Amino acid sequence: MESPEAKTLGVGMVGYAFMGAAHSQGWRTVGRVFDLPTRPVMSAICGRDADAVRAAADRHGWAAAETDWRSMIARDDVQLVDVCTPGDSHAEIAIAALEAGKHVLCEKPLANSVTEAQAMVEAARRARERGQVAMVGFNYRRAPAIAYARRMVAQGRLGVLRHVRVTYLQDWIVDPEFPLVWRLRREYAGSGALGDLGSHIVDLAQYLAGERLIGVSALTETFIRERPLPAGAVAGLGGSGAGGAARGPVTVDDAALFTGRFGSGAVASFEASRFAAGRKNSLRIELNGDHGSLAFDLERLNELSFHDHTEPAADSGFRRILVTEPEHPYLDAWWPPGHALGYEHTFVHQARDMVLAVAEGTGPEPSFEDGLQVQRVLAAVEESAEKNCVYTPVPV
Repeated sequence: MESPEAKTLGVGMVGYAFMGAAHSQGWRTVGRVFDLPTRPVMSAICGRDADAVRAAADRHGWAAAETDWRSMIARDDVQLVDVCTPGDSHAEIAIAALEAGKHVLCEKPLANSVTEAQAMVEAARRARERGQVAMVGFNYRRAPAIAYARRMVAQGRLGVLRHVRVTYLQDWIVDPEFPLVWRLRREYAGSGALGDLGSHIVDLAQYLAGERLIGVSALTETFIRERPLPAGAVAGLGGSGAGGAARGPVTVDDAALFTGRFGSGAVASFEASRFAAGRKNSLRIELNGDHGSLAFDLERLNELSFHDHTEPAADSGFRRILVTEPEHPYLDAWWPPGHALGYEHTFVHQARDMVLAVAEGTGPEPSFEDGLQVQRVLAAVEESAEKNCVYTPVPV
C-alpha cells in the first residue's frame, strides 16, 4: 500500500485528440508498471469544447476538465504541463507554463518556427535555474528497439558511420476529397509532412548516429493544392473524404525529400510523405558503418536487423535481434521475453523518463535545445527546397 507520504506529481494536459489520447495512456499506465520516486496524478485536461473535453476526461481518467489553458496552468494541483495542441500554440502555452513554475512536456515538433523554438529554449533555460525541467516528445526514441540500437551504435558495433537512410510514409490524405484539416494549414501546423513526419526522422537519425546534421539539400511538393473545408469534426487520421462544398488552399507540403551531411562526413537521405498509398505508418531507418549495419522498421517495432561485417563472409548476413529481454531498455518492468510491446508503450516510457527527470532534477532528453536543433534542420530543408535543392547549412 502506498504510504501517505508518497510524493505525487500533478499533471495537466492541454489537448485531448489523437496525441492527447496517447499521452493519457502513458500517464494512466506508467505508475502501474514502473517503480517511480514520484507518482504522477492526472489532475486536469484542457480543451476549448466543454462537452468534448469533459467526455475526454471521463474516458481517459482525468480528474478535472478545463476550457482555458491559463486556468489549468494556475491550478495548485498541476506541477507539470503536457502540451498536445497543434504547433501554433506550443510556444505560448509552454512559455507561460514555465514562467508559472511548472515542468513542461511538449509534443513535437517543438514549434512552428525557429524563432518560436528559440523563445521556448530561453524560457526553459531560465526555468532550469529554478529547478524545472522541459522535454520535447519525440516518442519513437522510447521504443525499446530504438533505445537498444542507440546503445549498439554508442558501443561501436557499427564502427565508423557512413550512411543513414530514413523513410516515414503514410497515406491518409491520398484522397483529394479528404478535408482541409488543421494539419494541412501552415498557420496551424507550420509545415506538412516535413514537420509532422520529418521531425521524427531527423530526430531519430541524429539520436542513433550520435551527431547532428550540418547541411541539407531538399525538395518538397504539394500534390493536392485545394481541398474541401471540413463539414464537421474530423477525428484522428482518416483516409476518406468528409468535406463540404466550399474549398480552401492547402498551404503545406505533402511530401519532403532531402539529403544531409553529418559533421563526421557521414551522409543521410530522408523521405517523408503522406501520399504513399498503402503505407499507414511506415517508418524505417538503416545505418551503415564500416563494421556493420543496423535497421529498424516500425511495423516490426520489437525487432532490429543487424549485420556484423567483421564476421567471415561465408557466415555473415543480417540477423534478427528480438528486443524483448529484461536486459533491453525499459523491458525489466514488462512481460517475459518474447512478449511484444506496441506503439502506446512508447508514451508510457516517455512519461517514465519525464517523471524521473523531475524527481532527480536532471535535464531530460530530448531537451528543448534538441527540439530547436531539429527545427533548424526543418527550416534549412524549406530554404533549400525554395532554392531548387541548393545545399543549405544548418545553423549551429
